[in-house]
Amino acid sequence: MPPVPRRATVVPRRVPAADGTSGDEGDRPGNPVALITGASSGIGAAVAERFAADGRCRLLLGGRDEGRLASVAGRTGGIPLAGDLATRAGVERLAERALAEAGRVDVLVASAGLGWAGPFTGMPAEAVDRLLAVNLVGVVQLVRLVLPGMVRRGTGRVVLIGSVAGSVGVRGEAVYAATKGGLLAFADSLRYELAGTAVRVATVQPGAVDTPFFGRRGAPYHRERPRPVAASRVADAVWRAAVRGREDQFVPGWLDLPARVHGAVPGVFRALAKRFG
Repeated sequence: MPPVPRRATVVPRRVPAADGTSGDEGDRPGNPVALITGASSGIGAAVAERFAADGRCRLLLGGRDEGRLASVAGRTGGIPLAGDLATRAGVERLAERALAEAGRVDVLVASAGLGWAGPFTGMPAEAVDRLLAVNLVGVVQLVRLVLPGMVRRGTGRVVLIGSVAGSVGVRGEAVYAATKGGLLAFADSLRYELAGTAVRVATVQPGAVDTPFFGRRGAPYHRERPRPVAASRVADAVWRAAVRGREDQFVPGWLDLPARVHGAVPGVFRALAKRFG
């Protein structure tokens, strides 16, 4: 995580447009600024609470539900920035408001996400579009807007909330798994581009998490393994990614085993997955 400035006197500079193509971001005095999306509930809310407990960041909180977002902001001291990230205009508004509030973004935690469960052949086109928009395209667009400032300042953290589904695929969640797999490839590609800089990209890949996610996707969680973990465990991993530079983490940690097996002997893994689901 970028260090806390030692001095509170900083020469202000012009804040850039949200498209990241012109101007220099203004460095305002104070602690590093963390922008957390999906902060109105679930993993995002837990991340906001974990960062607030740490106390070293100013928090900007994105989320769709204004009431719940205001409640999280009240508990954490963050600034609520309500909006929908399903459109490029919504993503650009969030970036513009974040820069207007704080002048920069030092840490981006992209935890906004949607799910859908069921056979792919029965998935409505609208649901496909929305999952791709929120889980993948919106994340890529938001990173596009805040990453140039991090590169110019020479430091920053991008933490993407993926899923073990993105590493191995999951029956009945084809599009969700595709969006999370896309984030993993996106993260690796950025790491290659950012080599030689102090900007770091991390992924946190949880299994099932005990949040309202499953109710909202329209199907309860029914698998015996992995058992749902508390959102606070995922938030701890995000904090480690931002503060200690941990690049890839599975939550719980043993989930890296199926990912490794899938990578080493994919045919064997697929045979087992087809049989045991």
